[in-house]
Amino acid sequence: MPLRVTFVAAARSAPLLAERFEDDRPLDQAGWDEVQRAAGGLLPLAAAELRYCSPTPRSRATGDALGYAPLVQPALRDCDMGRWRGMTLGEAMAREPEAVDTWLADPRATPHGGESLLAFITRVGGWLDTRPAEDGGRIVAVAEPAVIRAALVYALKAPPATYWNIDVRPLSMSAVTGRAGRWNLRLDGGTAQPSRA
Repeated sequence: MPLRVTFVAAARSAPLLAERFEDDRPLDQAGWDEVQRAAGGLLPLAAAELRYCSPTPRSRATGDALGYAPLVQPALRDCDMGRWRGMTLGEAMAREPEAVDTWLADPRATPHGGESLLAFITRVGGWLDTRPAEDGGRIVAVAEPAVIRAALVYALKAPPATYWNIDVRPLSMSAVTGRAGRWNLRLDGGTAQPSRA
């Protein structure tokens, strides 16, 4: 039986346009409200044999609020953005437009002095490939959207530029099945969209 790893995107800590590189802010009130509305569809994942999360405050808080009691995984941290840490994309673009263009175009580039996109994808993929899969099983991992995008690119063996074409919304679920070196994207019929009150 293949291993199943379900990623749950952390609830938000800011409006989309205010998201910052390596954002370590806690959940905002809207994020807490979204977790409460989505909990019904996400609570069953607490039955997974292994439960993990990114080290960010919002990933830990999302996992805890859903009853997962997740184990923090340093390998699931966001991409190291060097001197751009804490900036929005717009702020980085205003200060260093050519550097941002280089970073967006070349997956090996590190104009910010941090981690390249390719190194980030490889790190997250390495974590995925080292999950215990002796008899199959279920894993849930609450992570930042960027981490989930990296995991999906790795699992699909897609070109690194594919990373920019994957949209991961807060509290969405994405699953891969398989084992080290051989992963498949799993699409199920149901979703865990926050209900509208």
